[in-house]
Amino acid sequence: MVSYLLKNGAAALAILTVGAVPVAAQAIGPGIYTVVIPPNGFGSNAFLKELVSGLNAVRSFCGGLQDEAFQVDCLAERLDKISGEIPEGTDYEEVRTVLKQTADKVERLVRDNRDTSKARINMSLAQAPADKTLRPLTAVKMARQSEVNRQAAQILEEATTVLLRSAASAQERSNQYTKIASALGSNKVLLRS
Repeated sequence: MVSYLLKNGAAALAILTVGAVPVAAQAIGPGIYTVVIPPNGFGSNAFLKELVSGLNAVRSFCGGLQDEAFQVDCLAERLDKISGEIPEGTDYEEVRTVLKQTADKVERLVRDNRDTSKARINMSLAQAPADKTLRPLTAVKMARQSEVNRQAAQILEEATTVLLRSAASAQERSNQYTKIASALGSNKVLLRS
């Protein structure tokens, strides 16, 4: 495992040789970037654990909203955040794409059904104030809430199906994609009304 600390928007490029295969990692912007290079096989168990944990945390984060009108957009925002944390060009590129597309579809659904009488809000957890939404959340009209929840659940179902089909097409990623799909699908609990 190799970690890089970047300051003042500097960019870093590291090329390592693992066996006979060079591996490149690129990062831009301030922060700590960790590149996990698995010894063999698909992906990294540590990264998979973080990804599944992040998807499972969506339920408690968005479920903590007192006003359920914001939960669907919270789901979209969290999925967008998680997809953005998956490095491009990795074994998880397809997962990244599926999560981003899912977030975009759910956000569009919210936008089409927004409640303009409610102000947009930012959210953070009282026990972890650093974990906050990256953008203000939009409320869904109360009269449309059940239908929006049903459509959002369908969008999640479609995304889990895509991941499960991808898992079936390649044995090496089957177990990992199945875990990711399960964690993603578990967020449908937020959408039950």
